Amino acid sequence: MDTLAKLQILSGAARYDASCASSGSKREAPSCGTGNTSQSGICHSWSDDGRCISLLKLLLSNDCRYDCAYCVNRSSNPVERASFTAREVVDLTLDFYRRNYIEGLFLSSAVMQSPDVTMERMVRVVETLRLEEQFGGYIHLKIIPGCSSELVRKAGLYADRISVNIELPSQVSLQRLAPQKHKDSILEPMALIGREIHSSLVERKADRRAPRFAPAGQSTQMIIGASPETDFQILRLSQGLYKKMNLKRVYYSAYVPVSADNRLPVLAAPPLLREHRLYQADWLLRFYGFSAEEILSDDLPNLDETFDPKTAWALRHPEFFPVEINRADYATLLRVPGIGVTSAKRIIAARRFSAITPEGMKRIGVVMKRAKYFITSSGRPFEKPDRTPALIRQQLLLGEGAGAEAPRQLVLSGLFV
Repeated sequence: MDTLAKLQILSGAARYDASCASSGSKREAPSCGTGNTSQSGICHSWSDDGRCISLLKLLLSNDCRYDCAYCVNRSSNPVERASFTAREVVDLTLDFYRRNYIEGLFLSSAVMQSPDVTMERMVRVVETLRLEEQFGGYIHLKIIPGCSSELVRKAGLYADRISVNIELPSQVSLQRLAPQKHKDSILEPMALIGREIHSSLVERKADRRAPRFAPAGQSTQMIIGASPETDFQILRLSQGLYKKMNLKRVYYSAYVPVSADNRLPVLAAPPLLREHRLYQADWLLRFYGFSAEEILSDDLPNLDETFDPKTAWALRHPEFFPVEINRADYATLLRVPGIGVTSAKRIIAARRFSAITPEGMKRIGVVMKRAKYFITSSGRPFEKPDRTPALIRQQLLLGEGAGAEAPRQLVLSGLFV
């Protein structure tokens, strides 16, 4: 099979992996090398289903020895198989880069003979790019669960971002749908990566010449809708990963039926709105000071499909509102629907000089169609003060800020339930 035929098969097989972010790294090639990665990251373009296509995104091989129910490359699935050599991937990356088609490489793989054999071949690709070809472009490398710690460490020295996919949010679902995988083989390399990233940052504070380890951090991905876990279980797992694993990002990928199996749910369409709401809730965890237990609970285990998570929280907590925008601190402002990180900072800065007015709120960038129900300015409400949560909900449902916009694909023990 020639290289072009392999490329068609193995790039197509990689399209279900959504976690191909390419920002947050700075790497310069030697004077005689090729390419560089800027601090602002790679320029993105998007396919019609919202997937990032700015990287050369492919599998080293789709010839998998595992039989995961949800995977198109499962060993029992009658698909055409192909595998690249390390040299073929290196040449493709350089050829595409020189033609300005890509600005980096995203490399994953099915498990061929064993996790170590597969990971060793993937590391050989990035090692050749960095050391022999002096390639300075962006590289995102997937870690094969179960591979040796030494291979994980080598991967982190050559790649900008590395990631281990959790795929399923609980050990029970992992056993049922991916019986050849185990939570420990997934969580152990994630913990190792987190420790190495931390150690690298400490060493570079002492000596700027110390080698960087995965300078763009580590990420992971969960498949949403293939297993019965609630949104609350998923968010609690994500929250634990952020706290314990030094994780940069969790990606949520709506389950796309790609193979028939009676263990999998029958869906009319991928749960894209649910994926969208999880991304919004994840943003609240990372940047808005919310906890998973505030967003959801055992009594309310799933996110509202009608309202974005922050608006839904505000409607459930009328005792928190209204918020006085000329006195509230930054953390309180972030709880107001329609006020984001940037607009909250602008409010704090602007009110040092004068009181914030309704007109000023619009200029600052606040989404007033939602915020107006939850704030006051110098004691004056923006809406009638006798509005109940039920009335506010009704008004929002009429089209004034429900947050129900069409979804867009963004694309250690005790963490698993």
